[in-house]
Formats: sequence, C-alpha cells, structure tokens
Amino acid sequence: MLRNLALVLVVLAATPAIAQDDGPGPNIVIEIDGAAKGTVIVDLLADVAPLHVAQITALAAEGEYDNVLFHRVIDGFMAQTGDVQFAKSGGETAMAGMGGSALPDLPAEFSDIPFARGVVGMARSQDPNSANSQFFIMFAPGDFLNGQYTVVGRVISGMEVVDAIARGEPPSAPDRMSRVTVAP
Repeated sequence: MLRNLALVLVVLAATPAIAQDDGPGPNIVIEIDGAAKGTVIVDLLADVAPLHVAQITALAAEGEYDNVLFHRVIDGFMAQTGDVQFAKSGGETAMAGMGGSALPDLPAEFSDIPFARGVVGMARSQDPNSANSQFFIMFAPGDFLNGQYTVVGRVISGMEVVDAIARGEPPSAPDRMSRVTVAP
C-alpha cells in the first residue's frame, strides 16, 4: 500500500497544473474483451481532476485495472467498471461494485463539465469524498449528475466499443477491461 501511495504522490508531483486549452492527456488505453471486443481511449483531464487522474493512472500503471469486469451497465445511462478489489475476472465477483483499491479515497473535484455522452466520471458512495478506483462511461447525457460526481475524462476513440458492452446489473456475461495502459 505504501508503494502505491508513493506512486500516486510521484504522479501528482509530475502532473503539471495545465490550462484546459493546453491539450490532451494523459490518456488511458482500455482493451475490452467479451461481446464488446475492441479498444477505447480516454483523454484524462488532469487540469480538471488532478487527484483522480493521478489515482487512475497509478492504478493503470500497476496493472490493477487489468481483467476488471464491467459490473453495472445500464442501457441509455452508463457502463461502470474499475472495482479492482471485487470485480476481477475469474475471481469471486459477488461483491462487485462494493470495493476499491488499496489507495485512499479521494476528495471530490467537481467541475462545471456536463455529463455528456462519452464523459467519464468517478463512481462513489453517498459520501462525495469516497471515490477510489471505480469509474463510469456515459452512453447518453446525464445532466442530473452535473456537479455531483467528478468528471475525469472523455472517450476520444472507441465509443462504438463502449456502446457494445453487455447490459445488466450485473450483466449475465460481463465484458472486461483485459488491459489498461497509460499513454502520454
């Protein structure tokens, strides 16, 4: 856990405070297997949610997101994944959606960016300061989430793959993130 926390601190120190117009990145590249086989690229918004982006990139760099299932997928709303504790493919997934990572929960970093199609937000419990590792990708606009959840990025490639993710809470045959890497 200390090694992971140190990695988050290093990533935070290396993440410049950039203006929103200064360009994209970092990106995460999500390889999805299952019915929705393909690659999704998410442009992370380090200038909007630096703590959340640092945590996501640290978890991806450690391989923590590899083989994590999409455990909650609601048609016309969103696809949720990222439970590195309870949603690993091939493991006991009865508690999928209830876990996080060994890293600490994060304080909310709310912004005025609306939850439009393709926007990626951090999942959390009732406590606004409880986001950890889980995130969701919007299928459609969800204005009721605006200002209530932290926006961390947006899909810039592969939205057709997201659209093909199996629906369900949980899906009967869930798709999974087979590999998640960080690209500049």
